[in-house]
Amino acid sequence: MTKFARLALAGLLAIAASGIARADDAQKAKIGVLRLSSSAPVFIAQDKGYFREAGLDIELKFFDAAQPIAVATTSGDVDFGITAFTAGLYNLAGKGTLKVIGGMSREKAGYPLIGYFASNNAYAAGLKTPKDLAGKRIAVTQVGSSFHYSLGLLADKYGFKLADVKVLPLQSLSNAAAALKGETVDAALLPISTARALVDSGGAKFLGWVGDETPWQLGAVFASPKTLTNKATVTKLLAALARADREYHDVILASVKNGKADINDKTKPLLEIIAKYTNLPVEQVVGNCAYIDPDGKLDVKNVDNQIAWLQEQGFVDKGFAADAIIAKEYVKAD
Repeated sequence: MTKFARLALAGLLAIAASGIARADDAQKAKIGVLRLSSSAPVFIAQDKGYFREAGLDIELKFFDAAQPIAVATTSGDVDFGITAFTAGLYNLAGKGTLKVIGGMSREKAGYPLIGYFASNNAYAAGLKTPKDLAGKRIAVTQVGSSFHYSLGLLADKYGFKLADVKVLPLQSLSNAAAALKGETVDAALLPISTARALVDSGGAKFLGWVGDETPWQLGAVFASPKTLTNKATVTKLLAALARADREYHDVILASVKNGKADINDKTKPLLEIIAKYTNLPVEQVVGNCAYIDPDGKLDVKNVDNQIAWLQEQGFVDKGFAADAIIAKEYVKAD
């Protein structure tokens, strides 16, 4: 081997070694999420390398309901949770085992996310609109879940009692969808990504969108106090998410018309990323683009309202409000 070749080889080995060192230096962290478009910025940040460029080695851990993500974050099975607010999350946060550090998805008019769906038999019997859900058997994932809360907001809006509705907590989205198709419930609250195939195949009927009826701050980013002691990791994670939030908002949400994103040269790469992580074709993803604030802001006033409502229903322990569970040094308030 010539001297030049030896020098070239040494240079390549040095570059490779430095690359390995940088990869080894990346801070490892696990994020608990659902395979829903409400987590779109997480998928974009992971797939486009924004986490990696921020110095993080992120592993995504997928769940089938929101509440277990809060439990997993508290126990240390994951470092960060990114999902919907639930009574379980608030109870854990009220005990000091979780802190909210950022906003994520929102129920907002014009951006389909969670819908009300009726079984075929119930629809034929007169269940035609969300207002008609009074007195019906309705499937949700869990007591105090975002679906349960959405139903409560609807009851408040139309003046019927939530206690008069037979709420059936079936523990997962797939179980709720199966119950709807099997006619063992009259209706269910489901994300459109879960319900679309059911509706398209004639297995259920669409009644309306939660965002059109009762807009609210649906999702957030949260972590345990132990995770928050590593400020560098938290700051890097939020910076990467902020980058993805802005891109998702300015590219995909900016193209949404009549509830659907446009497929063009700018949107298609991001839509394909969301499709990859949600296991849906792009043609379905376009009608399932949850609204997310471009700056990752959190509607703190709405969070306060959620806690007060859940406390009034007996789902959440009393004695705390939003300011007790929010890490103010990280949260951008709306």
